Amino acid sequence: MSAISPTSLRLRKVLLACVLALICLSIGFAAFHRTPWVVPPEAKERKNPLHAADVNLNAVKQLYTDNCSNCHGDSGKGDGSEAMMYDPTPSDLTDAAKMNKITDGEIYYQITEGRKPMPSFRKRLTEDQRWQMVIFVRSLAGAIAPPLPAKKPDLRPEDKKTVPPSSSNQQH
Repeated sequence: MSAISPTSLRLRKVLLACVLALICLSIGFAAFHRTPWVVPPEAKERKNPLHAADVNLNAVKQLYTDNCSNCHGDSGKGDGSEAMMYDPTPSDLTDAAKMNKITDGEIYYQITEGRKPMPSFRKRLTEDQRWQMVIFVRSLAGAIAPPLPAKKPDLRPEDKKTVPPSSSNQQH
């Protein structure tokens, strides 16, 4: 029986400690590394060609249940039965403040392209179904209308037109 030298044993322990430290660092980095969705500017500017109507909402409800609710939850809170298995966790689609900051084009892009762990729905849903899903996702936040477009920074104050509110035009 050969004896392991103390130097060899010490080297093995140091190597094992280094490997364990690297594993812990990797897990820690992965847990705290959150990357935002990167949506191209031209995708952000896309407008939904469909109207926020009951026919579009009803047409997509079952698709949401079949494809999205396992992660995003039945009500869109990101609390679906499989939500805890994923990192990053599914978005809370009921967060009106967050949903009002993103355009229909951004939502459409996210549905179309996906991002791990969310799959791409480019081949699973038709273009119209993806636009209907945008309307449905907005309805979960309690607001179907997309956010107002951002003000263009290139306008000078003297170039802006002042439009009186529509309520002031009504006769009393």
